[in-house]
Amino acid sequence: MAGKVGGTDEFNSEINVTPMVDVMLVLLIIFMIVTPLLQSGVSVNLPKNMISSTLEPDIAKDTSVIVAIPDNNQFFIGKEPFPLDSLGTKISALMKGKPPNKRIVYIKSGIDVDYGTVVQAIDQIRKQDIDKIGLVADKKKKPKTE
Repeated sequence: MAGKVGGTDEFNSEINVTPMVDVMLVLLIIFMIVTPLLQSGVSVNLPKNMISSTLEPDIAKDTSVIVAIPDNNQFFIGKEPFPLDSLGTKISALMKGKPPNKRIVYIKSGIDVDYGTVVQAIDQIRKQDIDKIGLVADKKKKPKTE
């Protein structure tokens, strides 16, 4: 009459995947929340007219100065908006202490932005004794050759 109650003497060799699925779902949610926060600057709809296999490596650095012009008369440095007349003083402050060969300002302009607006931004940058100005465009994918 001395029988075992509730269980057997055998080991359970099946893997319990429920905790692993829980961890994966938590990681997925964390990555879904963090990924949009990693984008730096203002989103600009760039013209697609550049066919190149390499992109300037300095554009992606955190120390580079990028002026974004998403619409006419809207100027951003990073995510901060600036009016055109104070754009030059902010760029001058950001360039202070940089060697002359590293004093480059990149301009990202939207497709619908007037050419005159971009020229006004370039004029404000040139008034700060900065000669190197890069215009950023989306890379066009090279056509596949079969």
